[in-house]
Amino acid sequence: MKDTQAADIPHYYLYGDNGADVELDLLHVEPIRNRSGPHDWRIRPHSHPDHVQVLLVAKGGGAIRMEDRLLSIVQPAIVVIPAGIVHQIEFQRGTDGMVVTAALGCLKSVVRANPDLSAAIRPAVFALDGTGLDRQGVTETFDRLHHEFIWSSPGRRAMLQALYTCILVAVLRLAITREDAGIAPADRDYDLVVRYRALLELHFRQERKLDFYAGELAITPARLNAACKARAGRTASSLLHERILVEAKRYLLFTESTIAQVAHLTGFPDPAYFNRFFTQRAGQSPGAFRRSALRGG
Repeated sequence: MKDTQAADIPHYYLYGDNGADVELDLLHVEPIRNRSGPHDWRIRPHSHPDHVQVLLVAKGGGAIRMEDRLLSIVQPAIVVIPAGIVHQIEFQRGTDGMVVTAALGCLKSVVRANPDLSAAIRPAVFALDGTGLDRQGVTETFDRLHHEFIWSSPGRRAMLQALYTCILVAVLRLAITREDAGIAPADRDYDLVVRYRALLELHFRQERKLDFYAGELAITPARLNAACKARAGRTASSLLHERILVEAKRYLLFTESTIAQVAHLTGFPDPAYFNRFFTQRAGQSPGAFRRSALRGG
């Protein structure tokens, strides 16, 4: 596998899809062959700044490079690719299985209810043979998740989350039982971005200064910015502003709060400033955004 300069490494939601604009709590599931086959079974270096991937390789195999670590994939195996990790994959021809791409919002929902599962998200390749894990049961869980993703039925959202939780439980058990698993070394930048996002959840309504967050992380603002650029593809300020914007959109969509109330709820004492902040980043005013959503736009 040939290294690529960092400046040339693209960021994707799904590999090869530059324009996807997805909800923060979305899951996407598809067979490995759907995307890898048309790309000649080679996935070039890229990263997913806001999404975590878990792959079940049920047939075939290959090799994956995550950052500077090259790991073999021998089926059956589960591959975990955390958000922001630069990776490339060379599959054997005919390789198949499932790829689950989960937005960080979806992951947070699951981990919030099951905090132990956070330990499952680390860059790794886990072989299934010899673990005692029910291979057929794991495969069926991925297949059922794919089925629920495709078909719209009552309770779909709850079932997607439940099945995704089952997959993370399997990964966690593999991480505990397989001491010889191919696990990429700890990544300082990735760790900082994860911790920064956690701090944002606690303080984004009240605290806007990067000095505060950098201080909580015991680093300089410049170091925090560099980590965010490396692993999330945006500045630390951009991640903060995006989190505020997401919260504002939620209030506008799912509550009857006035624009001034939404401004207050998201930490803006001046509704006019909130209006400018929202319009600059969303491309329309808060009121226009709400009206468009109500029209189904």
